[in-house]
Amino acid sequence: MEKKKIEECRQKAAALVAQMTLEEAASQLRFDAPAIPRLGIPAYNWWNEALHGVARAGAATVFPQAIAMAAMFDTEGLEKIADIISTEARAKYNAQSAQGDRGIFKGLTMWSPNINIFRDPRWGRGHETYGEDPYLTGALGKAFIRGLQGDGEYLKAAACAKHFAVHSGPEGLRHEFDARVSQKDLWETYLPAFEEAVTEAHVEAVMGAYNRTNGEPCCGSKTLLVDILRGKWHFQGHVVSDCFALADFHEHHMVTKTATESAALAMTNGCDLNCGVTYMYLLKACKEGLIGEDLIRQAAIRLFTTRYKLGLFDEDCSYNKIPFEENDSAGHRQAAREAAAKSMVLLENNGILPLDFSKLSHVGVIGPVADSRKVLEANYNGTSSHFVTLLDGIRELCEENQVRLYYSPGGLLNEPANPFEAMFENRIGDVKAIACRSDVVFLCVGLDPTMEGEEGNETTDGTGDKQRLGLSSPQKEMCDAVFSTGTPVILLVTGGSSIDISPYNKMAAAVLYTWYSGEEGGHAAADLISGKQSPSGRLPITIYKETNTLPDFTDYAMKGRTYRYMNEKPLYSFGYGLSYTNFVITDPKAHVEQDMVVCRARVFNIGPRPSDTVLQVYIRYEGEAFEKPLCSLKHFQRIHIEAGAEKMWDFCLPLNRFESVLEDGTSRLLPGQYTILLTDRGPLEIQAKIQVSLS
Repeated sequence: MEKKKIEECRQKAAALVAQMTLEEAASQLRFDAPAIPRLGIPAYNWWNEALHGVARAGAATVFPQAIAMAAMFDTEGLEKIADIISTEARAKYNAQSAQGDRGIFKGLTMWSPNINIFRDPRWGRGHETYGEDPYLTGALGKAFIRGLQGDGEYLKAAACAKHFAVHSGPEGLRHEFDARVSQKDLWETYLPAFEEAVTEAHVEAVMGAYNRTNGEPCCGSKTLLVDILRGKWHFQGHVVSDCFALADFHEHHMVTKTATESAALAMTNGCDLNCGVTYMYLLKACKEGLIGEDLIRQAAIRLFTTRYKLGLFDEDCSYNKIPFEENDSAGHRQAAREAAAKSMVLLENNGILPLDFSKLSHVGVIGPVADSRKVLEANYNGTSSHFVTLLDGIRELCEENQVRLYYSPGGLLNEPANPFEAMFENRIGDVKAIACRSDVVFLCVGLDPTMEGEEGNETTDGTGDKQRLGLSSPQKEMCDAVFSTGTPVILLVTGGSSIDISPYNKMAAAVLYTWYSGEEGGHAAADLISGKQSPSGRLPITIYKETNTLPDFTDYAMKGRTYRYMNEKPLYSFGYGLSYTNFVITDPKAHVEQDMVVCRARVFNIGPRPSDTVLQVYIRYEGEAFEKPLCSLKHFQRIHIEAGAEKMWDFCLPLNRFESVLEDGTSRLLPGQYTILLTDRGPLEIQAKIQVSLS
C-alpha cells in the first residue's frame, strides 16, 4: 500500500475511535470484537488461519504444509501460492459476510506465517515453519507475506508473523517456559526473519509467543515489543497475543498476580489485540490506575487502521468483487499439485526411478500412511473437496498401464496402546505375501500429525513433541518383513521433520520424502515416480541420526544444532536433494564492486532429462575471531535447465550478508578471507568455491 493511503486509513481510524466510549473502544481489543451499531461498525472476528491454505472454514485448497513449501526453495512460487490463498480468503469472506456470518475463521486477518526457527528436530510444531535456517525462513516469510497482502490499493488480506520470539518448544512447557538465549543467538538466529518481515515485507501484524524470553513474557515484553519491534524496527501494524497467552502471565509465568495486572502489563508494552478473555479486565485496570485511557484508544486505532487498510468500510474495494467460485477451483488444485511435486525430496535412487510401469505386471503398496488423508492435511488446514492419497496416485498409474496393484496398510503407524491392538493390527503375513508377488513395492512409512504437533492437539503423547527420531516399532517390523523378501523397495516417507530411516535408506532402491503434501499429494508423487516431472525439492532441515548428539531440548543455544553449528555428520544435510539428472557448477568468479560482491558461474545439466534445480550459496568466514557458524546460506535460486544445456548463473551478494553477529548481538563485517561455497545439494556436497578478501 502507498504511504498516503496508509496515513488516510490511520486518520479515519482515529476519527472513528474518537467517537467511541471507553467501553466501546475496549470491546474492540478482543479477537471477537462485537458490533457497534450506532457507529455502523459490524462485528469482526480477528482469528483466522492460512498456514498452507485457508484453514478451519470449510472447503478450500489445501497446499502442502509450510515445511514442504520451504523445500521448494522458491520465493516466486510461494508468493503465488499465498496470492491464491488470499483470493480464496476474499472469496469466502465476501460470500459469508453477505450472509451475515462474521464468526471465527471468517475474517481477513490471517495468523500466518509461522517464521520461528526449527532449531530442534523434536519440536512438534516444526512442520509449520520454513525450516532451520534464518536466511531461508526470512526470504520465504517475506514472499508469503507479500503474496497474502498483495500490492493493491488495499490489503488483500492481513498477514501475521508469529510467534515473536525465540519460540520452538518444548510444547509441554510453553505456557511457563523461559527461553534463555544469548544476544548472539538472538540476533543471528531467532530475530532476522521477523526483522525482514517487518522492515521489508511490511507485515501487518505480529503475534507474541507463549513463552518468556530472557525473563519477560513475550506478549508483554518491553524488550521485544517496545524496544525492538516498535523502537528499532519502527513497526506500524498491530500486535496480537497468542491464544490465551495473557492468562499465562499470572497462572504459569507468575510475573503478575491477577488477570487485571496481566491485562495492564500486556497493554503497557504494546499488545493491541487479545486472543483470549484477559482484556475483559482492561476497564478495571484503567479504573485502578494501572493503565491510562490513551493506551486503550491507541490500540483501538491500530486495529481499526488494519480494518480500513483491508477496505472493510469501503463498498467499492476491488477485492469485494472476488466471487465465491474462486475458492477451491480447478486452477488452484493444479497449483497445489505442482507445489507438492516441487517440494518432494529424492534422498536415494539406484536408478529405479523414474519407474516404467509398462514393464511391470504387479505392484505392491504397503504401509499405514499409504491411504492416509491426515498426511495430506497436516495441521492448521482447510478441507479439500477431493484428497488424493499416495495409494490413489499409484493406483491411477497402475490402471493406466494395466498393472495389478496389491495393497496392505501393513499394521500400526505408532506404538500400540495395548497388546490386543498390536495383535489385531499385525499384518506381517499379508505384507510378505504382497511383497513376494510384486515386481516392486512402494513402502509408505513415517509420521502423521498425531505424532508431531501442537500442545493440546490429538497427539500420541499429549504434548505434541516427538519422542524419537526413528520409525516406530510397528513400522520397523513391517519394513523388516518387506525387505526380507528381496523385492525392490521404494520408500515413500511422510512427515514434517527429521526422521532417521538409516536402517533402510541404503537397502531401498529409492527414497522419496513426500512431507505432508496437501490435497494433491498422491498425484504429485505419481508425477515424480513416473517421470512426468523430475524431483527438485531440497531439505530445509537437517535429517539427524538417532545416534547424533543433540543438546537438551530446553537449551536454546545454537551450539551443536542445525547445519550451521553441528559438527557430527547427519543422515542428510540441509539443502540436500537428488534429481533424475545431474548438474555441474564450474568456472566460479567474483569481484567486489562498491557495497556488494558480484559473482558468476556456469551451470551444466549433464544428464538425460530437463529439470529444475536449486542453486545454493553459502558463506564461510575463515578468521578465528569469534564462535562462528561452519557456513551460512546467503543466497539461493531455483532454475530450470534443459538436458545437455548450460546457463550462466549471475548473482550479487550485498556486503551485509558477509557480516558476523558478535557476542553482544551487534553485526560487523570482519576483515579477512571469506569462502563462497556453491552447490545444489547442500553444504556437505560443495561443487565450487570462490575466495574473496574483504576489509
